[in-house]
Amino acid sequence: MPDSAPVPAPFPDLVSGDSASLDAAVLDAHFMRLALAQAGQAYAEGEVPVGAVVVKDGEVVAVGYNQPIGRHDPTAHAEIVALRAAAEKLGNYRLPGCALYVTLEPCAMCSGAMMHARLARVVYAASDLKTGVCGSVLDLFAHDVLNHHTDVLGGVLADEASAMLKGFFAERRAAARRNVAP
Repeated sequence: MPDSAPVPAPFPDLVSGDSASLDAAVLDAHFMRLALAQAGQAYAEGEVPVGAVVVKDGEVVAVGYNQPIGRHDPTAHAEIVALRAAAEKLGNYRLPGCALYVTLEPCAMCSGAMMHARLARVVYAASDLKTGVCGSVLDLFAHDVLNHHTDVLGGVLADEASAMLKGFFAERRAAARRNVAP
């Protein structure tokens, strides 16, 4: 099983411009669309549709999608898969200057890994009101006593990410109802 789906070609609105001169919001949306494509791969494999992309200097370094069921690994969240691939590619467990784009607000495990990796920035799409720790349940990144501080931005393409998650869980509930005898 591959670690991640292939990265799609850049969006047409980004091809003609210099990435340094593009508006940050446009770049955030672009990289989040790549994360959404990874989430689609998870969805296709029956995993909770969460995708992640690690970016350094405007270039995709690594991608990942949720795989805990298929890998029989509770740590195989999209963020962890992408962080491991980025660390391997860059030859360092620290990822300074990197940003991670993820379609769902990170949990405590993933946020801890992001802090240890020394990410410069985390951008997420949909909030997670049950396990999100970028402000929904807790805000681990806001604790001044921690030795590394990461910039966090939420809500980028949140509607698209939320729709994918809602659709996935609606399908799962419908399948469960069909399998239950009256």
